[in-house]
Amino acid sequence: MDPDIKIGIIQLTSNDNLQDNCNQMDYYFNQCLKDGANFILSPEVSNFISTNTELKKKSIKFEKEDPIINKVKNSCSKFKVWSLIGSVILKIKKFGQEKFVNRSILVNPNGRIIARYDKIHMFDVIIDSKETYRESKKFMPGRNTVLAKTPFANIGLTICYDIRFPYLFSKLKESGADIICIPSAFTTKTGKDHWETLVKARAIENKIYILAPAQCGQNTSTRKTWGHSLIINPNGKILCDLGNNPGYRVLRLKND
Repeated sequence: MDPDIKIGIIQLTSNDNLQDNCNQMDYYFNQCLKDGANFILSPEVSNFISTNTELKKKSIKFEKEDPIINKVKNSCSKFKVWSLIGSVILKIKKFGQEKFVNRSILVNPNGRIIARYDKIHMFDVIIDSKETYRESKKFMPGRNTVLAKTPFANIGLTICYDIRFPYLFSKLKESGADIICIPSAFTTKTGKDHWETLVKARAIENKIYILAPAQCGQNTSTRKTWGHSLIINPNGKILCDLGNNPGYRVLRLKND
């Protein structure tokens, strides 16, 4: 892993307005640039969070049309940096029908997408009588693990609920990953109970850096996320915790 890499990790409170989310992302992206970041990461569902199915159908774009993807591609090309858009909800065409995917996008300093990862494990969970999630009803799950080889590190891609499936992380490590990313939007309940413990566990058992940008705060009237974006070293030490408000942090990783 290149010791000169400076990580910029962004924590957002995305909502159901694509342009608002793009503006929020752009602001923190530029703050990271000012602090010298050359690899900038955002959370899961950076572009859109809503429980309104009709609004989702109306708002979500295909990959070429998504405003955050296009903005990040332009910024990466202009400032010669790398970026992982933690994930965006996108439309795809499958068997002649429109479906949704939850996709991580890795962009290089030429503004080109060099890796895509579609979330494999769907969040189908009953938190309590008022909070239930059925991602498998709305999204097409991914099928393939993705290891992106870059000049500064081999990067394993995962998203949120994948964190509960250790085999995925061990497979990425065995494939040569130096870093594994876990962009997330944990609920406040599961975040409080499990988030830090699980992120540390994946780092320690694989002896690897974990970069875990997260959503925080009140995303919709009925959806609240835990925050606490983390950077963890291979010994399980917390190098960064962004708390529960939107923000960013830039730091340099060291080879341990």
